[in-house]
Amino acid sequence: MRFLPDLRLVRPMLIELDKFDRRILAILQADTRRSAEMIGTQIGLSASAVQRRIARLREEAVITAEVTVVDPRSVGRPLTVIVDVEVERERPELLVRLKQWIGAEPAIQEAWYVTGEDDYVLVLSARDVEQYEALMQRMVSENPNVRRFHTRVALGTIKRGMAVPMDLPPG
Repeated sequence: MRFLPDLRLVRPMLIELDKFDRRILAILQADTRRSAEMIGTQIGLSASAVQRRIARLREEAVITAEVTVVDPRSVGRPLTVIVDVEVERERPELLVRLKQWIGAEPAIQEAWYVTGEDDYVLVLSARDVEQYEALMQRMVSENPNVRRFHTRVALGTIKRGMAVPMDLPPG
């Protein structure tokens, strides 16, 4: 996955998006391969205007990544597991270490730092239960701050996606 720089860390401000920006984002979220010409025809802008807007959306970190979505089953990773992780202490250096470990682990597809009883929610894919178990043993052995984890195995996928609703104006 190719991530674009997260400029929100440097400039945390609300980006002003007009109806054309929102329409472009809605189209790109459905199909990132859509050409600027096709988008322009669909929303009533020239291809060069669409290209400029897309470049600005990337520069302002509205668009943070451009990815190909792969079916996990087709590449031999049919097991999806949701893991709630509780840490022992919330000391900053221990949290940074665990966050780095999570960020570097390819099997972890999503990671959320959350409120509530648990501190993190992880979504990961694995070939089988044995591979998942080995990953969790590694997480605990390499991160002594992990107090416990709770596992839920997904029985089926109802919806998977990253598209953000654009709240498009009518018309």
